[in-house]
Amino acid sequence: MEPRPPSPPSPIAAGRKILVIEDEHFISELYVRALTRAGYDVTVEFDGQKGEDRAKTDQFDIILLDILVPTITGIEVLRHLRGPGSKPLKAKIIITTNLEQREETRADIESQADAYLVKAEITPRELVTFLNTIK
Repeated sequence: MEPRPPSPPSPIAAGRKILVIEDEHFISELYVRALTRAGYDVTVEFDGQKGEDRAKTDQFDIILLDILVPTITGIEVLRHLRGPGSKPLKAKIIITTNLEQREETRADIESQADAYLVKAEITPRELVTFLNTIK
């Protein structure tokens, strides 16, 4: 079986900046590879507090935010970025997790985030396709 040629960068992704806040190196590498290939400009932070600080620069179009990251959780980051009194950001915030959430916890998270994805249910290619739909 011959390897597939790389897909050309998506015109939708060109110039769009993504911040990936993800402590799993393998997953972040998969995301970086797929997103970069699609034409996104990708920055990775492995730590919740550093990711929040980077997000607050308001330089990103999309933030992929894992729930379980070191120093402060993704839920805390989300509350700091979208909670009462927070400065509005242009970025869309997409929660990524493999944790099973109680229904009320997930509803609370979804009320502040722009989307909620279960990592085990989406391939990097599907992630790119999904992100290409975000305006």
